[in-house]
Amino acid sequence: MNLIRIVSTATLLLPVVCHATLGAAPSADAHQASRSLRAAPLGAPAVASPYSVHESQTADGVTVREYASPANVVFALTWQGPTRPDMQALLGSYFPSFVAAAHRTARGTGPLIGRDGDLRIESVGHQGAFAGKAWVPRLVPASVDVEVLP
Repeated sequence: MNLIRIVSTATLLLPVVCHATLGAAPSADAHQASRSLRAAPLGAPAVASPYSVHESQTADGVTVREYASPANVVFALTWQGPTRPDMQALLGSYFPSFVAAAHRTARGTGPLIGRDGDLRIESVGHQGAFAGKAWVPRLVPASVDVEVLP
């Protein structure tokens, strides 16, 4: 009985990683909604969406959106919430580029904007309100403008 209580308590206290890693396949358990950048005129044939959006929420209340290409690869991520998400889990192999960008920016001087190598990242926030966007330009479908991703 004590073991069950310990396991139950641990699962409630540990954050649940319910999102994919940048450059990998989208998470399977996230709510999925396809988005199209342009609407087809009435009577025109349906056009395949240039990307799909997979939205999830962490245990801390951070909303993470994964933008996946038709090849089922996450090319961009956005986040918004009261805390910064687990950046290592979100960025995966791109995490060292994030750390390098953070070291070049003085703490407390404004947003973190990194445009080095394969990773582009914009992260802003203060205690209780964080938001950001990360993407890999070579993975972004040709018809997608990452600047307009919410």
